[in-house]
Amino acid sequence: MNNKKVLIEKGQEFPLTIKRLGINGEGVGYFKRQVVFVPGALPGEEVVVTVTDAKEKFSEAKIKKIRKKSQDRIQPPCPVYDQCGGCQLQHLDYKAQLREKKDIVRQSFERHTNLQGDKLPIKETIGMEDPWNYRNKSQLQVRRNQQEVIAGLYGLNSHQLVDISECAIQHPATNKVTKTMKAILQDLKIPIYHEKKHKGVVRTIVTRVGFSTGDVQLVLITATKDLPKKELIIDEIKRRLPEVKSVLQNINGRKTSLIFGDETKHLHGEEVIQEALGDLQFELSARAFFQLNPIQTVKLYDEVKKAAQLTGKEKLVDAYCGVGTIGLWLAPHAGELRGMDVIDESIDDARRNAEKHGFAHAQYEVGKAEVLLPKWLKEGWRPDVFVVDPPRTGCDRKLLDAMIKVKPKRIVYVSCNPSTLAKDVDVLMKAGFKLKSLQPVDMFPHTAHVECVSQIVFNEAGAPK
Repeated sequence: MNNKKVLIEKGQEFPLTIKRLGINGEGVGYFKRQVVFVPGALPGEEVVVTVTDAKEKFSEAKIKKIRKKSQDRIQPPCPVYDQCGGCQLQHLDYKAQLREKKDIVRQSFERHTNLQGDKLPIKETIGMEDPWNYRNKSQLQVRRNQQEVIAGLYGLNSHQLVDISECAIQHPATNKVTKTMKAILQDLKIPIYHEKKHKGVVRTIVTRVGFSTGDVQLVLITATKDLPKKELIIDEIKRRLPEVKSVLQNINGRKTSLIFGDETKHLHGEEVIQEALGDLQFELSARAFFQLNPIQTVKLYDEVKKAAQLTGKEKLVDAYCGVGTIGLWLAPHAGELRGMDVIDESIDDARRNAEKHGFAHAQYEVGKAEVLLPKWLKEGWRPDVFVVDPPRTGCDRKLLDAMIKVKPKRIVYVSCNPSTLAKDVDVLMKAGFKLKSLQPVDMFPHTAHVECVSQIVFNEAGAPK
């Protein structure tokens, strides 16, 4: 009997039945027991595919023909949907997107923990009533295509810039401002940055809108400190875009894929724009992090509040606190709040935000949890509840170890990556914690991303001896 695995070759064609969606929104099927990822394919579909990349453990393929369509397949409304790579699921009915995102979370937990099937306390994904025009910020690269100034995103797995005039998931104000700014740069013949030659000036147009105020902030990212015809540019912005309340220039002269550089110049109007989440008011500077979907952010933070189960007496830690948004949402219900972050500017913003809202029981420190927590414990301050909202890479292992040592009543873990969430929860469960609930929230409709709020409690009975 020959158990040797059949190798799949690049260019090979074969029929495939799609079993599920992968974490990046691609269809997943199996050919000769090997995983095949197919962008654009949907669960239940029977397709003929052409292999584009063959590796030892998996292959990637593109659809040649759909033999049997999913009943959830729809016509994407965006004309450049299949080119720009910003959305992965516009071809999937929105209700089905919510179902599949729950399944992506389930897959991650079944892969990385011993929670299987009914033992996984996962709820239905919380979606949007209107899943369009929800993004409050756009960052589009600027290039010159022959004589025309274009702004857009790099195509999927390519370095070809796809011009985007009207993005269906962006707030209409950001679309309008970007489109008009392209015309201003074109009319005034402003030098556009050329990536290969590392010459030119304007690299990126960044726009952000306050959903609650309608105010727009415009940031021009430039490769040089000098912005030619600066006064003329400002005059045209004032004339054509009166809704723009804040104009800034950020200088990034490095050969890098990072958008922002270290230096920001204030060119016109206010230095910040105003935004609100529920009863909380925020000032947004050019580089300040703020959730991209304010409508769903309120739903997300309300789920965090439910999971925290605060009575007004608890000592609360907000790890990875940023400018303090989650902690401030919970502050009225906590006895004391302590936040931490490694970025000085974020802590400055968090302190200002807490002071502005009158939260005298909130304090913020620059530093890592694994350093600050032992210090607080030594001083006799022991937290009851942790809220963590780490980057996609998940919690630092030292933070997990610190929480295990403290044994809080509850940990509320907010995650944008189901795989790292599941791995971290597995570490906590092996240390005596229990996953009580898992609530997926759709922060980014039509993309493969899914946010999760998980409630984790310390289980004295299950703690290792």
